[in-house]
Amino acid sequence: MIGPAGRMALALSLVTAVTATLLWARVALLRGSIGLARTATWICLVSTGAAGVLLDLALVTLDFRLRYVADNGGRDVPLYFRVTSLWAALDGSLLLWLVIVAACSAVVASARRRSTVWPWAMTVLSGVTVFFCAVAYFAANPFDPVAVPPADGPGPNPLLREHPAMGLHPPILYSGYVGLVVPFAYAVSALIAGRADRAAALALRRWTLVAWTLLTLGITLGAWWSYAVLGWGGYWAWDPVENASLLPWLTATATLHTLLVRRPGHPLWTWPIVLAAGSFLLVLLGTFLTRSGIVTSVHAFTASPLGPLLLGFFLLATALVGALMLWRLPHFGDGRRSGLGIVSRAMALHAQAVLMVVVAVVVVTGTLVPVLLRATRSAEVTVGPAYFNRAAVPVVLMAVLLMGVAPFLRSGRPLRQFIPSAIAALLTIGAVGLLAPPSSVLALVTFGAAAFVLAGLARAAFASPRPVRLGALVAHAGVALLAVGVAASSAFAATTERRLGVGESTDIDGVTIQVLAIDRKQDATGMRVAVRTAVTDHAGPAVISEPNLRYYPGHDLTVSIPAIRVGLTRDIYTTVLAVAEDGTSATVRLTVNPLVGLVWVGGFLVALGGALSLYRRRRVPAPAPEPVLVNPP
Repeated sequence: MIGPAGRMALALSLVTAVTATLLWARVALLRGSIGLARTATWICLVSTGAAGVLLDLALVTLDFRLRYVADNGGRDVPLYFRVTSLWAALDGSLLLWLVIVAACSAVVASARRRSTVWPWAMTVLSGVTVFFCAVAYFAANPFDPVAVPPADGPGPNPLLREHPAMGLHPPILYSGYVGLVVPFAYAVSALIAGRADRAAALALRRWTLVAWTLLTLGITLGAWWSYAVLGWGGYWAWDPVENASLLPWLTATATLHTLLVRRPGHPLWTWPIVLAAGSFLLVLLGTFLTRSGIVTSVHAFTASPLGPLLLGFFLLATALVGALMLWRLPHFGDGRRSGLGIVSRAMALHAQAVLMVVVAVVVVTGTLVPVLLRATRSAEVTVGPAYFNRAAVPVVLMAVLLMGVAPFLRSGRPLRQFIPSAIAALLTIGAVGLLAPPSSVLALVTFGAAAFVLAGLARAAFASPRPVRLGALVAHAGVALLAVGVAASSAFAATTERRLGVGESTDIDGVTIQVLAIDRKQDATGMRVAVRTAVTDHAGPAVISEPNLRYYPGHDLTVSIPAIRVGLTRDIYTTVLAVAEDGTSATVRLTVNPLVGLVWVGGFLVALGGALSLYRRRRVPAPAPEPVLVNPP
């Protein structure tokens, strides 16, 4: 019963999405009934939500008659990970994507403060929903049956059942990722209508901020999950799938900065349109990369027939948006001069947006070049972290420095306001350089830049005669702390790798590890080898930890689960790489990561700053929306 009911729910979703698209277009063109269009949108959400609930019910009850459950379910899988298996594979993750798109459409359809371009925005949203409904029903239907139901299944990928973040990271990341469709819809609607009023600008800002906040939180959770599960001691590898989530975050960040310049006729009013549209186009590009099998990544899905469909939709959307921009953008604005001063807060915001776009270009180039060379010349080319670190990190540092400069670039504020921040930066660079010289000059500059920003933020918070936006203050402080965590864990990390027998030990950077025992255990999921160790930090008391190797026969995969001793100033990270067949010795990697906790603290503060920025004192709305972007007839 679950299979036919699920297929019927997806079919209803497709029919109502098509109906909603036509009805919203009628509202935009002929001022048709809003009630009918809104009803179709809500029915689409209910039917897609029902499909998601039915698939989860099939996973929980182990209905192996469905192909998706036969491939990703298992009797040995705990209930929590049965539920999260909904987004553990390609078809289920696309269904989650569809539910989020439908939810965004329903929320926008129920908006109380409506823009004059709102019907066009709903038409665009409904059109995107139609595409993903069609993909879910015709090409990636998780309710397709199997000819012979198995007695048991292999369960989800072992990497997706080793950490509770599986229930948080994908839904949050997807919500931010897919949520960028709403700013995209408003940007495209402004291009179609040739105008964008204040209500559209407000909706563009709020939805970009919501999506950006969720995307920030999702990326941070993903980095923490990678650090805790993958066993390599790091949290960001410039992997193609990681880059696919970073790219729209960069352009969404640029969008938010340009939206802070609110004067009508300002040239930056065209930037949010371009950046909001580009952010979702990058989402579509990332969706193609991660779900087509064209890139090799631990995070990517396996090869699938969806590649041509996703690529075609991306190219079509890019062509349509590009044509609209060529047609409409030259006429946006009211023709007045922008009045941007060379030394002004507006110019600093403009420069930060430009730097974010430059970083995005660097990242997308390094991500796509191997793919294009493989497709056109059958050449295997790898672009590693060295390229991204050399090309992107200096630009990011420039943006970080601008965060400390921008608050003081207001009329009547002399340049001597920078002196305390500059002193703090120089003292920090001198202290770090003398006490613990890093392996990289770039790391030293990062410490100085972070001190410059934090000192400037403190001065702006406590000594500024103007009120400071708490959200921006918290988010920028989070970026500075994140930069310190990345620099410290990269420049000062120490690693050793040795084969140790029972009773033998090794040490690095004041940390000693001794192997106490090696135990093999067989359970329902497969073989588990635990290496019991005693970890001593600077002659302190020994702490027992058990890194282990787990073999999952259903996937023929071995997973190394690290043991992490978390501290205020550094983490001690132990991983088992191999175990001798006779169980007398093991190859152990010991890594000391200083200040890596600041990466998580900084990331969560950035997300918190975005959330705080959503709560602003509401102004009394104008009786009618006033156009600020006009395409003269």
